[in-house]
Amino acid sequence: MPSSEESRPDERERAANGTRERILAAAVAEFGAKGYSGARTAGIAARAGVNQQLISYYFGGKQGLLDELRRRWQEVQAEIVPPGASFAESLGAHLDATLDRPDWARLVVWQALGDCPFADAEDGRRQAERQREAMAASVDKTRRRQEDGEIRAGLDPAFALLAAYAIIFAPITMPHLVRDILGGDPLSPETRQVLRTQLVQLLTEDQERPTL
Repeated sequence: MPSSEESRPDERERAANGTRERILAAAVAEFGAKGYSGARTAGIAARAGVNQQLISYYFGGKQGLLDELRRRWQEVQAEIVPPGASFAESLGAHLDATLDRPDWARLVVWQALGDCPFADAEDGRRQAERQREAMAASVDKTRRRQEDGEIRAGLDPAFALLAAYAIIFAPITMPHLVRDILGGDPLSPETRQVLRTQLVQLLTEDQERPTL
C-alpha cells in the first residue's frame, strides 16, 4: 500500500483539479449571465466558493478563463454529431447540445455579439477566418444532403442552415418569444420536442399534397 506521504501528491492534484473545474463552471455561468465585459473575477470566485486569487493562479485571469472555455467548447462541438448521423439526427443533436448547456450557449451568443474578446487582434482574425471556413463547409455539407434527398428540394441550403441555427438558439436568444408563442418553458423537454419535430418537418418533409 502507498504510504501517506506518497498519496498526498495525488490527493492534492485531485483537489486542485476539483477547484479548477468549479472555477470553470462558475465562469461559464457568470459569462453566460453577464457577458465577458460585465463579468468580474470576484463574482466568479464567489460562485465557485474559492479565493479570487486562485483564478489568477490557475488561469492567469479572466481572459485565461475565457480561452480555456473556448477550447473546451470546441471539443464539445467536435463530438456533438455522431458519425453517419442523418440530417434529422444532426438537428436533434445540435438542439440537445445547445439546450443541455444554456450557459455555454449564452457564451456563444455573447461572442457572436462581439463581447468576448480574444487575447489579441491576430487571434480574433484567425478565429473569424476559421468560423467562415467552418460555415462554408457546413453549407456545402447541407447542399450535399439536399442532393441526397435529406432536405426539402427547392430550399436554399444556406437558408436551411441559417433557419436551423436560428430555431435551435431561439430558447436562448429569445426565451420570452418562445414562451409566449409556444406557451411553455423555453428549456422544458416539451418545448424541445416541439422544436425538434417542427424543425425536421420544416426542412425535410415535402409539403406538396396531391390535388383532389
